[in-house]
Amino acid sequence: MKVSICQSEVKGRVKAPYSKSYTIRGLVCAALARGQSKIINPLISDDTQVSLNVLNKVGIQVHQKGNHWQVIGGDFHEPAEELFCGESAATLRFMTAICSLISGKSRLTAGHSLSKRPVGLLVQALRQLEVNCSCYDNEVPVIVEGGRLRGGVVELPGNISSQFVSALLFISPFAAEGVKIKLTTPLESRPFILMTLDCLEKFGIKVKSSPDLREFEVGKQTYKPTEFVVEGDWSSASYLLALGAGAGEVKVENLNSESSQGDKVILTLLKNMGALVETDRDSITVKKSTLNAIRADLSDCIDLLPTMTALAAVAEGVSEFTGIERARIKESDRVSALREGLERMGIKVSERKDKLTIVGASPKGATIDVKGDHRIAMAFGVLGALSGGKTIINNAECVSKTFPEFWDVLRNVGVEVETNGK
Repeated sequence: MKVSICQSEVKGRVKAPYSKSYTIRGLVCAALARGQSKIINPLISDDTQVSLNVLNKVGIQVHQKGNHWQVIGGDFHEPAEELFCGESAATLRFMTAICSLISGKSRLTAGHSLSKRPVGLLVQALRQLEVNCSCYDNEVPVIVEGGRLRGGVVELPGNISSQFVSALLFISPFAAEGVKIKLTTPLESRPFILMTLDCLEKFGIKVKSSPDLREFEVGKQTYKPTEFVVEGDWSSASYLLALGAGAGEVKVENLNSESSQGDKVILTLLKNMGALVETDRDSITVKKSTLNAIRADLSDCIDLLPTMTALAAVAEGVSEFTGIERARIKESDRVSALREGLERMGIKVSERKDKLTIVGASPKGATIDVKGDHRIAMAFGVLGALSGGKTIINNAECVSKTFPEFWDVLRNVGVEVETNGK
């Protein structure tokens, strides 16, 4: 599908989609809890559907009823076919660990983009716990022969993917000897671990952790079925908040200001750029103002890089973003994809391994290759509404990974959006 966007003045009220990260984490915990749980207000998207499909193949029943999923957990069986995880990195990594609990052999595969992303460190970590598993050259397919988790001490770096740590935390309560996790480097994307710990606590699992989240200790425990309510997604909301900051006024509802989600820091970043931000109990309103350049370390909120890049392109001055190297191993090399797109729109950009420098100006519409990456597509969708001329987003349907209604939402608040194709 191709989307065309023209410079627009916006005003409106929208509801943030529900959190993908919390939906998948809640679903995993419900699957590990023997009995019936409810996931209330789950996000319906490509990634969450993949999680449902994979869990179904290993024996977990999920019934979709109105605004919730009813999950019958705790009764796993060996899959009769390979577990295709699509482009959902969380599904691949969490299920790689969960398969260590399932008697028999599991083979996990992935879509084109995810198949190039690293999984070897997780495999090595599981081997330290005496799990029989392997992968090919640090990538999928992953083969796991499960059935018994001994436990013990496991060490791994904390600066590659917080999902590796979360995956180990999910299965640790089943280990016969308990598990101690030690990170050999400081943890990045710390808020995602806090989200995992939040979910575990809601399902009755206690985890001892050091203040710097470099050491975790989990004793043998049992997951308890529960009703788990999914909150709004700050990552997806960031595009709508940025749109208000640059093009008019947008009120975004369904946002928890006390959330563990790291991307709620978008509020601080917007204020630092000079945006007008009003906070209510469960909504945020952002109004257009003159935006100033910003310098920010995004190591704990890496998914905000595309959003902040779009704003930096129209801000006065030179913006600099650091702590972004891990953005190169997402659905695309986001650092390079953003530079390429901005240069097409006439913006001066300097790209280094772990830094992106952007000279704000008046971007002009262009045709953007979003590399099949949902966050790149949404960021340039926002920037298109702030830029002169027409911006064309190719492969715009990729937003269905996390925010299927994105283009309709933009249209509903006044963005000139035309769609061509399916």
